[in-house]
Amino acid sequence: MKMTFRWYGEGFDPIPLQYIKQIPGMSGIMGVLDQYAAGEVWPEEDIKALVDQVNAAGLECEVIESVNVHEDIKLGLPTRDEYIKNYCTTLENLAKYGIKVVVYNFMPVFDWLRTELYHENEDGSTCLYYNHADVEGMTPMEIVERTAKDSGGFTLPGWEPERLGRLEEVLNLYANISADDLRENYRYFLERIIPTCEKVGIRMAVHPDDPAWELFGIPRICNSRDDLDKIVTMVDSPANSLCVCSGSLGSNPDNDVPAIFREFGERGRIAAAHVRNVRYLGDKHFQEAAHLSADGNLDMEAIMEALYDTCPDVYVRPDHGRMIWGEEGRAGYPLYDRALGATYLNGLYEAIAKLKSRNN
Repeated sequence: MKMTFRWYGEGFDPIPLQYIKQIPGMSGIMGVLDQYAAGEVWPEEDIKALVDQVNAAGLECEVIESVNVHEDIKLGLPTRDEYIKNYCTTLENLAKYGIKVVVYNFMPVFDWLRTELYHENEDGSTCLYYNHADVEGMTPMEIVERTAKDSGGFTLPGWEPERLGRLEEVLNLYANISADDLRENYRYFLERIIPTCEKVGIRMAVHPDDPAWELFGIPRICNSRDDLDKIVTMVDSPANSLCVCSGSLGSNPDNDVPAIFREFGERGRIAAAHVRNVRYLGDKHFQEAAHLSADGNLDMEAIMEALYDTCPDVYVRPDHGRMIWGEEGRAGYPLYDRALGATYLNGLYEAIAKLKSRNN
């Protein structure tokens, strides 16, 4: 297992690489060039600069998160072929500088959604929080405006201004798109990028819908075990793999998260993993919790054991965290609580490894 940390890049992330390097057991980052909109080609010189900077700090940069998929590809518009061509060029450029995994998603319109970015807990920490009852009382534009207002001035992944500037237009385009239509558009995309991935040695790792259900009547096709199965069988290649996220899938208590990790790990289709905990508060109502199993409703030990047993070489990162100890920063992406999460997950993994070694 390689423990990594999401980092948005110098000038976009308040956390220095030096601090990430100081976290015990940290091997590298999951990086991004956040300045490029979906559909744009990532230039070689910028990719090289990112990788060189991370390497100079003593860390690896073998995973990119995310190369966003343009909305026209998801909608199946005639313009999609040009954006797919750009996507393949970006993959070729990334591979030249040692990138092995690209985490991405196929969520229409909204990359992810929360109703509070800094929900205050009893101990004074804050966390990401979701209550579907609040969503039902708001329009998509109201959600966008409130989220932008609460972001603390940071751009949010999947909430880029270029995408949301066309919100009403895009929502209208989705009015006649069914889940099956979206799935066929996804197949079209995969069939055209996976040959490039196989040629250059990159694995695509799709991230589940977050949260794991439909929003505003827009179809979402990556939020359950069966959805993941349909995706990996669309194009039967190790390059068409998953980033299994315990928190996204775990937002729906009907999902058996450890079993999902184990099944797709055994099938060789997990290229990356996000591991975090959630606490259920009611129907489609949850908050993100500390990584410790007892602080939420997910069995973190069972998740880490599934990774150890089935895909021990996987890239893992502690996904999201609370704001603690007076820290201020990008919602969900603080330094302190994610560092604690990484240390906890590494501790679980070491204990599992030593116990299994003794038993053998």
